Amino acid sequence: MGLVKEFKDFAVKGNVVDLAVAVIIGGAFGKIITSFVADIITPLVLQPALDAANLKNIEELTVFGTVKYGSFLSAVISFIIIALVLFLVIKGINATKKKEVAAPAAVPVPTKEEILLTEIRDILKNK
Repeated sequence: MGLVKEFKDFAVKGNVVDLAVAVIIGGAFGKIITSFVADIITPLVLQPALDAANLKNIEELTVFGTVKYGSFLSAVISFIIIALVLFLVIKGINATKKKEVAAPAAVPVPTKEEILLTEIRDILKNK
C-alpha cells in the first residue's frame, strides 16, 4: 500500500500538475504558431522570392543539381520566423502585465527614547 500512496503523492503534487498543464498548453500554442508561420507569414515572405527565382516551392533549390539546400533553407527561415513571432508574443504579454509600483517605504515612527533625546538635543542647541 505504501507504493500506491507514494505514487499518488508524487502524481498529485502541484509541480507535476503544473508541468502537465504547461505541456498541453505549449502543444496547443505550438500548433497555433506553426499554422501562423506556415499559412500566413511564410507565404507572404517567400512568395516574392520564389517568383523571382521562377520556383513554386523552396525545396526545389539545388546546387550542382544534386545538393538540395532548399529544405534546409526553408527550415532556417521557419525557425527565424517562429522565433520572431514568439518574441513579439512574449513582449506583448509582458507589456500587458501591470507593473507593480513599489510603495514608498514608511518612515519609521521614533520611539519614546528617540523623541526624548531629540528634545534634549534641541534644548541644548538653544542654550
